Amino acid sequence: MPVMLRLARHGCTNRPFYHIVAIHNKFARNSGRALEQLGTYDPMPNNHNEKLVSLNVERLKYWLAVGAHPTSPVSHLLGLSGLLPVHPRTYVIARRARHKADIKERTAAAEAEGEGTS
Repeated sequence: MPVMLRLARHGCTNRPFYHIVAIHNKFARNSGRALEQLGTYDPMPNNHNEKLVSLNVERLKYWLAVGAHPTSPVSHLLGLSGLLPVHPRTYVIARRARHKADIKERTAAAEAEGEGTS
């Protein structure tokens, strides 16, 4: 029986909340037929600009040991937590954020320079 570690969406419209579950790969995401809930993920930043994740590390290690395959978003979270190698998408996201911040900094400096000469 192939088992997947995936995110099951809960929460309201425009306010997602995810359960990290072990589920048979043929079942629907929110079918309610999950084998076990292994953690939670709240992607909406809180007051401190943090996205909260809680993991049951022992059970995650068990499911990975018996051959469960994590989906891409779950492997991304597990990579950030240190259970798996860092997912390659993490580097791409960081590079894009750095590039966007660099562009914003350059435009702000150019605008400040332009205002100073007027």
